Amino acid sequence: MKAVVALGGNALVKPGQKGTSEEQFSTTMETVKSIIKMIKNGWDVVITHGNGPQVGSILLQQEVAKSVAPSMPLDICVAQSQGQIGYMIQQCMLNVLKKEGIDKEVASIVTQVLVDKNDPAFENPTKPVGPIYKYDEAILRLKEGYRMSRQKGGWRIVVPSPDPISIIEGAIIKKLIDDGVIVIAVGGGGIPVVEEDGMLVGREAVIDKDLASERLATEIDAHVLLILTDVDAVYINYGSKNQKKLKKVSLNEIEEYYYDGQFPLGSMGPKILAAIRFLRNGGKKAIICSIKDAWDALQEKAGTLIYKSNE
Repeated sequence: MKAVVALGGNALVKPGQKGTSEEQFSTTMETVKSIIKMIKNGWDVVITHGNGPQVGSILLQQEVAKSVAPSMPLDICVAQSQGQIGYMIQQCMLNVLKKEGIDKEVASIVTQVLVDKNDPAFENPTKPVGPIYKYDEAILRLKEGYRMSRQKGGWRIVVPSPDPISIIEGAIIKKLIDDGVIVIAVGGGGIPVVEEDGMLVGREAVIDKDLASERLATEIDAHVLLILTDVDAVYINYGSKNQKKLKKVSLNEIEEYYYDGQFPLGSMGPKILAAIRFLRNGGKKAIICSIKDAWDALQEKAGTLIYKSNE
């Protein structure tokens, strides 16, 4: 059985942490231990992950050092974060496998994701990235051609978030997982690329990692899309006195909730959309749960299971 396991931002950096390498390695080790149960029980796993804190730090480091070193565009920064996070997950996974006496290989793949160069998102940047700027600094960024958005505490650069079309390295990843290799891929939603005159060209944008994870899960014929996040399950009427936990829900029902506006675009919305797309594209199950509940959720003992209505 094959599963794509999509890790949320708290998989590497917990709330309140500064994001030091020691903190990230410690948190990553906890995350890996929650996935190892799947591997011990015969699952073939591809791990995807977010990169918000890490790519934000890279952009901030560039901002501080721009007078002495050339800044890199966002697509290259995403690639940098893929290498950084992939290394941490890969090393932690190898160490846990060795401790458990499991003979498996682990590989991180720098992953490009194809997007449409005419995607409307390029004309309407909405995804905040990088540091928070004060007003005077924000004006300078505007003069440099960046688009800015008012955020809590100041202003941030906003970039496009186009819809993923396909995974450029999808065939390679499928071959590796079919050969029993544990793969780390589509980091931070993947590096956004477009086709121009038959050639791939990077774009300054970010892709939602859950939507990119769905594309990968579909392309490698995964049985399950397991989305690990910082809440224990999916809720409707979240945060109100009428909130209700969804334990097991059909595809048709979750679509009704989604199009009724139950799931905000900035939080649970993309996760639900990824689950819907995965099942509509032939996937068997989509599960959303907390990181610590990963194995129990696969046994339908925790989290939210979304299944096809005719099953």
